[in-house]
Amino acid sequence: MQGHDLRRRVYDLLEHDNIPHTASARLAHLIIAIVVVNVSVMVLASVPEINARFGRLLMAIEIASLAIFALEYAARFWSVAGHAPVREMSPWRARLDYATSSLGIIDLLSVLPSGVALLGNQRPMLVMVGMLPFFKLVRYSTAMRSLLAAVHAERRTLFGCLVILVGAVLTFATVMYAVEHDAQPDKFGSIPLAMWWAIVTLGTVGYGDVVPVTAMGKTVASFAIVGGLMMIALPVAIISGAFANEVRRHDFIVTWGMLARVPLFAHLRAAEIADIMRLLRTQTIETDEILVRRGEPASSMYFIAAGEVEIELPAQRVRLSDGSFFGEIALLHRTQRSGTVTALRKSNLLALDAQDFHALIARAPKLAAHVQEVVRARLADTAQAQKGDIALDEIAQATQTDDEGGVVV
Repeated sequence: MQGHDLRRRVYDLLEHDNIPHTASARLAHLIIAIVVVNVSVMVLASVPEINARFGRLLMAIEIASLAIFALEYAARFWSVAGHAPVREMSPWRARLDYATSSLGIIDLLSVLPSGVALLGNQRPMLVMVGMLPFFKLVRYSTAMRSLLAAVHAERRTLFGCLVILVGAVLTFATVMYAVEHDAQPDKFGSIPLAMWWAIVTLGTVGYGDVVPVTAMGKTVASFAIVGGLMMIALPVAIISGAFANEVRRHDFIVTWGMLARVPLFAHLRAAEIADIMRLLRTQTIETDEILVRRGEPASSMYFIAAGEVEIELPAQRVRLSDGSFFGEIALLHRTQRSGTVTALRKSNLLALDAQDFHALIARAPKLAAHVQEVVRARLADTAQAQKGDIALDEIAQATQTDDEGGVVV
């Protein structure tokens, strides 16, 4: 059992959890720094003057980086068997799944080619394959993962674009061969030779080393140039659209997850949560900026999309970070803030105004009934109030407001 626990702890340590100030986050930052240093060393090693002067130092850094990457790959390969979802598999099946995954292949390519080049004393090859660890950043970059996911989602469409491009190259190369082969046999004397001109023209590069000289050839080239612009625009539009959709999907999932964690919204239907999501507005606060002060009227609740805030309560200070929420009682009652909220670092928030929320439930009787039920349950048991409500003071104050005839959802 100790071995299983150790594997699980190593796996949790290696898998970046996006939670700041944890051991996993610190290890991720360390690996990112090593990748940056490794790639920088390979760039510098390609400069003869620098390599001649600092060659041994650069080689030592490369060997150390390679050893760390190899150790990381071995640790991932060993510890993946301790991951909960794969415990029903045999350990070697789980490790095979990791080794054949895209991230596993990237981890392996960060080690194996460089190790072979190092053992063979192939310096130019080592410099070239030394750039492969750069792709390890995919594991730690949401944007890069979203881009790869977008390309994968549109792979069939992009393959279709490639087929069209190949067809256009063959078509224009064949036409140009027929038109120009007598005038320039050294450049258009065969279709393969003409294909070079077609590729650089359709790619809108146009080196100028091969150009038509006949009137018909120039006419064909004009159509090829216009066709090239369209050929470039098509995959760019496909990838950019898919990337934007992937980013929106990711943001939607994150926002949905934050809303679903709030007890007030936990049992709502998907359509009702989607209605609430449309009411959210973004807000950014800088480091040390005060968002709300104790005693101010409470009119919104907040979700922390990214960042960290500190809530100063009468008896304690509470820190909340990514994915946390506070101020939900403001949606239910017209109370005063029981704490002062200050940003510990630049934070991106999602705010839900009480006025908008009340207008929504006024249009949705079923949602209003559910909210009233939740309110009664939470006011009946204030012990359920956690950090997400800022303090028990607000519930107590809200209860007093109810007794005095205040307005309740």
